[in-house]
Amino acid sequence: MAIRHGNRTYVQLLLDPHKAELLKKEAEDAGKKFSDHLRTLLYKSLQRSQPSSLFNEADAKDEASWRESIARRVEGRRRNRAERLQNAAEEIINSQKEAC
Repeated sequence: MAIRHGNRTYVQLLLDPHKAELLKKEAEDAGKKFSDHLRTLLYKSLQRSQPSSLFNEADAKDEASWRESIARRVEGRRRNRAERLQNAAEEIINSQKEAC
């Protein structure tokens, strides 16, 4: 069963042990994490099996989604920083008022 994990889909994949060892060795030789290597292999297979227009469209949508995610993260950090600075300024003003 596939479940959502953020913008991605999480799947569990059961592999036969000896073939899995071959794949792990490939990933190690390529200097990649096992899951990253499997993802790359799956995407290459999908690219070969699908019309290029469909694959390129999906790839462009995924890239746009990634960029939107980054932009939201940056905006959230900017907003949080502004709030922290505002709160710090208010604390300074309040402490100065209390000192008077």
